[in-house]
Amino acid sequence: MAGRPLHALLLPPAAGAGRLLGALAAALDGTGPAILPLDPRLPQARVADLLQAFSPDVVETFEGTQRQYRPPALRAPDGSATDLPADTAVVIATSGSTGEPKGAQLSAAALVHSARASLSRLGASPGERWLCPLPTSHIAGLGVLVRSLVTGADPVVTERLDPAAPGLGAPGCAYASLVPTQLRRMLDAGADLAALRAILVGGAAVPASLIAAARAAGARVVTTYGMSETCGGCVYDGVPLDGVQVRTGEGGRIRIGGPVVFSGYRNRPDLTAAAVDDDWFVTSDVGRLDPGGRLVVHGRADEMINTGGEKVAPAEVAAILEGCPGVHEAAVFGEPDPEWGERVTAAVVPTDPAAPPGLADLRAAVRRRMPPHAAPKALILVAAIPMLPSGKPDPTALRNLSGRDRGPRRTAPDAAGS
Repeated sequence: MAGRPLHALLLPPAAGAGRLLGALAAALDGTGPAILPLDPRLPQARVADLLQAFSPDVVETFEGTQRQYRPPALRAPDGSATDLPADTAVVIATSGSTGEPKGAQLSAAALVHSARASLSRLGASPGERWLCPLPTSHIAGLGVLVRSLVTGADPVVTERLDPAAPGLGAPGCAYASLVPTQLRRMLDAGADLAALRAILVGGAAVPASLIAAARAAGARVVTTYGMSETCGGCVYDGVPLDGVQVRTGEGGRIRIGGPVVFSGYRNRPDLTAAAVDDDWFVTSDVGRLDPGGRLVVHGRADEMINTGGEKVAPAEVAAILEGCPGVHEAAVFGEPDPEWGERVTAAVVPTDPAAPPGLADLRAAVRRRMPPHAAPKALILVAAIPMLPSGKPDPTALRNLSGRDRGPRRTAPDAAGS
């Protein structure tokens, strides 16, 4: 196969971090092959699917073994062979909400620009270390490694945070990248978040109440927005990083342009053509720019709840609910409704299971800030919100909770209306 060689690296996040960091450095400076980081803990069938989809030339494991991988014949719709662009340093696996594997091709220039823009926005100094408790096969974790290479300090990659230890178990680190669930758990455990100069939080919507609580505890929290196709977070606290452009198109669909945008999906020119419009990456999210020019993200277009022809953004509703008394965590999703198509349903982890919040109070809180149709029509009390590996609530798991795990359901008297 012509083009730059691609090596799949099946390395555990913590134990394999040093080896991955070295391979990443070589991929960025051009002295080594492009890399495809994969999590060896994935089911074998899933790994096989990813290898089939992305066709690496070589597969490497933690044991150091290498085997030549013979990819299938790869052809574009016009019959031409599909090669890895020469400037590609990393192919990162992403599936979005479809579950279909897609490999975002990221150039060395895009990854380095993203890292430098991030460090500049944070005011980071050379030699400051990063804490990474995220999978390094995902763009958020890999982004920490790129920043570490740029700043010249080895990161601390861990699979477990220790809230009782200095620096969450990684003393000497100045920065960390977390998902909202991790931040909440660290707060609940009384961790000293002020020991870090800044904490990037992304991967899912971050409730305002969580940000406020973390800042009250002395943490400098910076919310991020981005995805694999943009080298991770490229909008900090609603403001694009240097060089990044953001605008909204038809239906509020968010578009991102600039030097951090990917070059296409591995072996899928059809998906690339559908996602790129005149050098702009068309995301799957909807949002708006506020009067000050800050980006406000409402959620994924394919996760919007359509109730009686009205669209509801689950993340917006959940953020309001998490600011209500008695609510520890909340997730909002749509359930089938014979009359209205979908009904807005809230799953809530109560602060005190013996005194959970009432549906009427939660509906009233939402109605004070959003249109009536956005108020949840059903409430399910749960012990924990099931999460995807990305840190986002898993709506499928919420709908399929067993009777043992799923608490009482409460339905509004006017469930058929607003």
